[in-house]
Amino acid sequence: MGLTIPSQEALRNAFGSPASLAMQKQQPAQPPRTKYQARQELYGTWSASDKAHQLSDAAIKEFDKASHAAQAKAGAIELYSPKYYAACTFGGLLACGLTHTAVTPLDLVKCRRQVDAKMYKGNFEAWGKISRAEGFRGIYTGWGPTFWGYSAQGAVKYGGYEFFKHFYSDLAGEENAYKYKTWLYLSASASAEFFADIALCPFEAVKVRMQTTIPPFAKTTLGGINTITGKEGFAGLYKGLYPLWGRQIPYTMMKFASFETIVEMIYGYLPGTKQDYGKGAQTAVSFTGGYMAGILCAIVSHPADVMVSKLNANRQPGEAFGAAMGRIYKDIGFGGLWNGLPVRIVMIGTLTGLQWMIYDYFKIFMGLPTTGGAPPPAEKAAVADH
Repeated sequence: MGLTIPSQEALRNAFGSPASLAMQKQQPAQPPRTKYQARQELYGTWSASDKAHQLSDAAIKEFDKASHAAQAKAGAIELYSPKYYAACTFGGLLACGLTHTAVTPLDLVKCRRQVDAKMYKGNFEAWGKISRAEGFRGIYTGWGPTFWGYSAQGAVKYGGYEFFKHFYSDLAGEENAYKYKTWLYLSASASAEFFADIALCPFEAVKVRMQTTIPPFAKTTLGGINTITGKEGFAGLYKGLYPLWGRQIPYTMMKFASFETIVEMIYGYLPGTKQDYGKGAQTAVSFTGGYMAGILCAIVSHPADVMVSKLNANRQPGEAFGAAMGRIYKDIGFGGLWNGLPVRIVMIGTLTGLQWMIYDYFKIFMGLPTTGGAPPPAEKAAVADH
């Protein structure tokens, strides 16, 4: 059996530059089929392949049509203008709100196992028990606050990252911004996440309590907010803010800095430059870089994620933050901080990959460049000459 690793020729064909595609188009057309040649439509594989190509071409045409209409309606979007930040904010809303809501079943099991490691032995056993006891809707317990919370967080996080990255770059100057770009990514992402968590925290409090109480303490997001504020006041929605910062800020710093670095490495390994690749190839790179970054994010932020879940679920009214942390750590120990890590790696890796893919695809839709990747050689030379 031959090796399954694709050849260099296959890679060039899959990630061909516009120049290579143009050369292919210049090749002479195939002569018409003679009566002695087999009819491709009689063979299922050929027929399915032709239909797939037709559907793909039709989808690309529809995407381009919708993209041109959206760009015409929005007008020219200048980089780092208010329109640009608004587009990035909306792209972040889509990327985080949709993906986090889609993986609610994974998040539900993760949160319950973090609170009680003996509750379920595995994901499938958990979903089976939940569906039998609470019905299919029970598997999506907490989807409402998840959608609203992470939509708000994604909007502030991605829009804020673009703003702070440009703001800090201007403060540092072009040469230092390129020389210390990793520190720039870390600073911009930390600043954006600081504000994003303020938007997320009330919804996260409702989500965790809804997912870790059986039966759920509230049926709707608004009902959960009213229940918490009625018993604990407005501050009850923010009692998990410090551990949320402890979880999300390192997570986001890893997410953005590692993504930018990985994407630059991918384009550095591939032939040509980033600008040589089409929409599909660029979004594929975004997904790959995002998934790899997500694995690192999950490991870095998991202990804080466990503490956030336990604090939101078990913190006593009036209990000080430090006292609550000490009590919980005494109960679970160091090993307990890593409960549910394999599930979270799968969930966060998939989430992060899809988020970057959706975000960059929306940027392409609006006629904007995708995130990450080394600057063109001319720009590198200009920076080096300073």
